Amino acid sequence: MRQHCAIKHGILKEFLAEFLGTFVLVLFGCGSVAQTVLSRNSLGEPLTVHIGFSVGLMMAAYVAGGVSGGHVNPAVSLAMVVLGKLKIWKFPFYVMAQFLGAFAGAAAVFGLYYDAFMDFTSGILSVTGINATGHIFASYPARHLSVLGGLIDQVVGTGMLVLCILAIIDGENIGAPKGVQPLAIGLIIMAIGVSMGLNCGYPLNPARDLGPRLFTAAAGWGMEVFSTANNWWWIPVAGPMVGGVLAAVVYYLLIEVHHHREAPEKPREVEEEEEEEEDEDEDSSLKDKYEMITMS
Repeated sequence: MRQHCAIKHGILKEFLAEFLGTFVLVLFGCGSVAQTVLSRNSLGEPLTVHIGFSVGLMMAAYVAGGVSGGHVNPAVSLAMVVLGKLKIWKFPFYVMAQFLGAFAGAAAVFGLYYDAFMDFTSGILSVTGINATGHIFASYPARHLSVLGGLIDQVVGTGMLVLCILAIIDGENIGAPKGVQPLAIGLIIMAIGVSMGLNCGYPLNPARDLGPRLFTAAAGWGMEVFSTANNWWWIPVAGPMVGGVLAAVVYYLLIEVHHHREAPEKPREVEEEEEEEEDEDEDSSLKDKYEMITMS
């Protein structure tokens, strides 16, 4: 049966891995927010949300890491393209898989807690107000946050995420042992959550934010999910992409380019050919010397 079901095309395997990894991330992450909000904080608090997203990313990396690298984030994929670690033609497939996985993860959370949603909202799904539930799935800014402030927040937050990921997977740096990398990456989200979550809840991931936002628009929240807070929706999409690229450039220029790399060893066949050429040169030089002596 395995022979019949196994997928041989590499990009399709990577597509499915990114889809499932992002699904896991959103299910655990948005699920932790849903439990906190719908229980009116009796079964959750900010710390449990941080744990949900941290463990969600860690598990997503374990699920997809061995197949696709476990990016589960278009900003990470773009950074890998910039550094030459991901072929550019694969980038659209990765992004599509990530958005679909996030959309499916949001649908799973809504289905899991459907009765709780109906009880909490009395059937009225809204983005604002005392019984607002739109923020369970996507980010919305705090009242004090300006558009520029939100953009800077996302550039810096995602930049730190990508910068630390590059350090963790860098074999020429200290790095992390194989199998422990997802744990270390999950701890990055925990650090960001407890230090940079005030402004808008650290989305840091265009797929994780826009995918569930699209789901809420289709599931009953309406277009308010896009128009709220002066059309906030594009900031957690554009900001992370800029932050990911900047972090890739900074890490390359300040760390990676300075790694000491020994000259690659020549293949054995090439070495043997060079030795043969040297022997031939020595023989020919000896022959020339012998002829010169006999002529004299």
